Formats: sequence, structure tokens, C-alpha cells
Amino acid sequence: MSKPFTKAEVETFFARLKKIDPAPRTELEYTNPYTLLVAVALSAQATDKGVNKATKALFQKISTPQQMLALGEEKLTDAIKTIGLYKGKAKNVIAAAKILVEKHSGAVPNDQAALEELPGVGRKTANVVRNVAFGEKTIAVDTHIFRVCNRTGLAPGKDVLAVERALGRVVPDEYALHAHHWLILHGRYTCIARKPLCPTCVERDLCRFKDKTKQVPAEKEKLPKKTSARSARR
Repeated sequence: MSKPFTKAEVETFFARLKKIDPAPRTELEYTNPYTLLVAVALSAQATDKGVNKATKALFQKISTPQQMLALGEEKLTDAIKTIGLYKGKAKNVIAAAKILVEKHSGAVPNDQAALEELPGVGRKTANVVRNVAFGEKTIAVDTHIFRVCNRTGLAPGKDVLAVERALGRVVPDEYALHAHHWLILHGRYTCIARKPLCPTCVERDLCRFKDKTKQVPAEKEKLPKKTSARSARR
């Protein structure tokens, strides 16, 4: 087992990510807390890019649970059919909209338990919504964050809940609000699953990963300047 990060190292880790991107934002497109909730729920086992493509037209006419219920499951299913598991997701979105109208007057509650009661909404989705929509210092551990925390040794854990709890113990309060997005972007663009971009990673000297990539893959080197710079910094 690798040596745990010291408080100073954790501080440095997040300070570097903050310097690169002081105010990171979700890459999902939304217009209000409700459309954010829908977008996050749809993003399970799908890419943000794919979800944005499907919801672009949808969110131009749907912004409330009431409007979603009026649209109906059949039309919603057709609108999101390019997203994986779209039939089940459409059913859950409609069921969740009904509960929001009946129990919460159509508003998205800033309450973990209440959000997790909604069909298709688990702990991760609830954490994202509370963080992005309500400014809560929650961290939703997805595949990217799970990988980053275990690979680097920042907050290792056997499952996502263990990693979330570990992050809760080590992340300094001043970085807690944006920690979720810093980590997910780092995992999405630099600490990628296959052949992480270790040579250009700002955290390489702190990272406990023993099998660091020696050279940046050629395909990454050929990315457009803006994208490659983002990857190199994250």
C-alpha cells in the first residue's frame, strides 16, 4: 500500500488544479435545477456530449416537472433515443417528475434523502445536483474520480462510497466546493483509463502510481492546441 498523502501534499494537489481552472463547471448543459437533475440522471453510462446532444432541443421546451409530464413518456423516449438505456431512463424521468409535482410542488429539493427517493436518482446524481444547483460541498464519485483517487493515492477506497468518505476526510474545506469537478476533469482529460498522460500531468510528482506512462500517446500530441493545453494542464 502506498504512503498516504500528507496534508501539505493534498493542499498542493488541489492548489494546482485550482490554478489551472479556478471555477470549474459541469460539462452537462442545463437551464435550472430540474433540467440539471434530468441531465445527470440521463448521463448514467453515457457521455456528457451525448446527453447534451439529446437534450438540446428537449430543454428548449421542457424546464419543469409539469412540462415533462405533459410531454409524456412516449415523446420523451423518442427525444432521448440516442442515449444508452433510453427506455428505462425515460420511464424513470417521468416517474420522478410525478413525485416532484406531488411531494415537492414541482421544485427540486436540496435534500439528499428526498433526491435519492426519486426513480433513477442515486447517491451520485443527488450529490451532483446538490453541488452544482445548490452550492453544497458534496463530491459525487464517478468512474473518473474513483480512478484518480485510487491511482494517485489521494483518497483510495474499495468502492465509490469508501472513496467519497475518504475525500470527505482529506479535502481542505476551501477546495471542497469545486473538488468534484477538478477531479472529474483531471480524470477525463489527463488521468485517463488507458495510458494516462503522466508526462504532462501537474500532479506527477505527488502521484503514487508506480506504472506512470513514459510518453504521451501520439494521438494526444496531435489534438488541437486548446484541447491539448487543457489536457496537459489537467
